[in-house]
Amino acid sequence: MKSKLLRLASLLLGLGIMVSPLWAEGTDKFQYGFEERLRFEYWDEVFDLNENGAKPTDQFIRNKISVWGRWNANDKISVYLKLTGEPFIYTGAHKGDDFVKDEIVFDNAYVDIKEPFDWPVTFRLGRQDFMNAFGEGFIIMDGTPMDGSRTVYFNAVRATWVINKDNSLDIIYLSDPKKEQYLPAFNNRNQTLNVSDEQAVILYGKNKINDHWAVEPYYIYKNEGAQTAVPELDIHTLGGRAVYSNNPWKVVAELAGQFGEYDGGQDRQGLGGYIHLDRSFPDLPLKPEATIGFYYQSGDDPKTAKNEEWNPLFSRWPWMSELVVLTYATEEKQPGYWTNLQNYRAGVKLNLTDKTKLNLTYNYMRANEDTGITGSIFSNSGKERGHLPQVMLSHKFTKNLDGYILGEYFIPGNFYYDGADNAMFLRTHLQYKF
Repeated sequence: MKSKLLRLASLLLGLGIMVSPLWAEGTDKFQYGFEERLRFEYWDEVFDLNENGAKPTDQFIRNKISVWGRWNANDKISVYLKLTGEPFIYTGAHKGDDFVKDEIVFDNAYVDIKEPFDWPVTFRLGRQDFMNAFGEGFIIMDGTPMDGSRTVYFNAVRATWVINKDNSLDIIYLSDPKKEQYLPAFNNRNQTLNVSDEQAVILYGKNKINDHWAVEPYYIYKNEGAQTAVPELDIHTLGGRAVYSNNPWKVVAELAGQFGEYDGGQDRQGLGGYIHLDRSFPDLPLKPEATIGFYYQSGDDPKTAKNEEWNPLFSRWPWMSELVVLTYATEEKQPGYWTNLQNYRAGVKLNLTDKTKLNLTYNYMRANEDTGITGSIFSNSGKERGHLPQVMLSHKFTKNLDGYILGEYFIPGNFYYDGADNAMFLRTHLQYKF
């Protein structure tokens, strides 16, 4: 099976190289391309903060390969398909478990219909990404959080009503099952995509008030299917995002409240948001760009009958940290379930050259509530999650090739058990696209 997958990967790579000259010429009817992302990752005590624990240091190579094509039937209708695979090659504790994630899946498969009957509405029907489409991903980013960053798609029907050049409204229905149900997977490994079957309706507005102000109000209804120890949940989220820009200053804030109910009658509510201030200094050496911000997500008070923890909906991705996102697998039984958190964050980006950037970030993290969990990695005696410095060096080699090196080091506080070990995450990343 491994040799078959290697041959398939080689075939995809060769196909991408062969069609690249044709893609460069371009056609009105058909477009296609190829992407390869190669990563090496090193994880040290990221799950249980214990060098002698059950989940030891690990390291592996991830090779994500995608091929895609778009057929433009006319200026109003187009069809897009994308196939993706990401086998792992382990070189650490799990050496020998190679290619355990060697499916080839339909990453995207959708139809675009632009302004039918001259209506001011655009439709996208099918499997699609919402990456960077709705704010900074605080609410909506990843529809398949349990397969890592292999895919982020949503099975959705999206209608975008363009009211005028400054105002629009997205109306979305989505259905994301726990495991693949809608399209075939080649060399199917029955990969888990979600912790439960999920459905949602999203209303998301985008409004430009003037040259300095923009606001994005939204409402989201989400149904999460029952899990092993968690009943079915219906939850509503009402919130908004605001952006103020006045070069070289920028302020971004988002706030949302949640209310809902579990099957059985338990109430669910939550509060989440953030604010950050950005400032660029284009006249200084290295043209630094600075940011300072505060991020908040409510936690569950174990002394009350209701559940008050923030539900991250579709933002279970490493938007604050590649390392801390993994510690939530112990805390919430799934990685990326950002909740019960205060994060005080400061950072600076230095433009070393036109193609080379250095990002330095510091995070001080706290919890809002005790976990109520005993016999695990939590102390239940303090609220300090810890300190997290991050550094990223990125470089754009050519218009098609870029890469970065990322390092994170987590120093746990008294929210965790006495003697918790420091944790580290390292990644090298190369990505080629045409």
